[in-house]
Amino acid sequence: MTTDPRWIDAEGNEIDEDHRGLVYDIRTLVDRRRALGIFGGVGLTALLAACAADPEPTATASPSASASASATPTPTPSATAAASGPIDEVPDETGGPYPGDGSNGVNVLDDSGIVRSDIRSSFGSSTTVAQGVPLTIALTVRDAATGSALVGAGVYLWHCDRDGGYSLYSNGLENENYLRGVQETDANGTVTFTSIYPACYTGRWPHIHFEVYSDVATAVASGPIVKTSQIALPQETDAAVYATAGYEQSVRNLSQVSLSTDNVFSDDGGIHQIANMSGSASAGYAAALTIGV
Repeated sequence: MTTDPRWIDAEGNEIDEDHRGLVYDIRTLVDRRRALGIFGGVGLTALLAACAADPEPTATASPSASASASATPTPTPSATAAASGPIDEVPDETGGPYPGDGSNGVNVLDDSGIVRSDIRSSFGSSTTVAQGVPLTIALTVRDAATGSALVGAGVYLWHCDRDGGYSLYSNGLENENYLRGVQETDANGTVTFTSIYPACYTGRWPHIHFEVYSDVATAVASGPIVKTSQIALPQETDAAVYATAGYEQSVRNLSQVSLSTDNVFSDDGGIHQIANMSGSASAGYAAALTIGV
């Protein structure tokens, strides 16, 4: 029987079966399973498709030695608009004392410029830019009953700055409106904001606030809110960020609180609200979370 040329080495000798690699092993398994008629090849076919057809290793370019500190990773949520079946509803949480939605004094939602994706700077009379480790936030909103994406919903998102202060409210920040913005969910039910990593201030686990509205028009009119909740940031990334310059006070504050003692997340440890993270403190992080409403 003629040997498959893929299993001949550079000197013309046949490669031993034990050294032909994963693809050969899987194909052999498939052939044997099919011969026995035990199961269809759906799962293994998918696995084969993920493997390279060429058993020889392919050289790839080496990554750069260091990432740019100004680069901001972009989350790539795998959400689709199709219904996926019921999902857990994200818990209702307090909007806190600094919502800026008109429920506690100032209302930023009816200001021109609030509908935006990059929320790092103030808009209007001030152009102050909030400093800190870059953070991209992708929030995907789905119908809890069906799992289908909520397309065209309005999402208002806000959080504190690197020092733990909130624009519009904190001392010295009354004339700032940074780290606040509204967006419309896309065809996958997702909104993406460009921001900075928030501080950990006394008594609270690091978090991000959001409100979901039926659409952007309802949001900017301070209309009925569909869901008010919070995103919890994981301890591992908190610690990495707070080890960088500018977040010194957050190190002490984080050591004095946990998800189990936080006055918002303590009831369930934030199980439905902890963001999935990627990136690094030097290049910036990306946070992604899918919620049911």
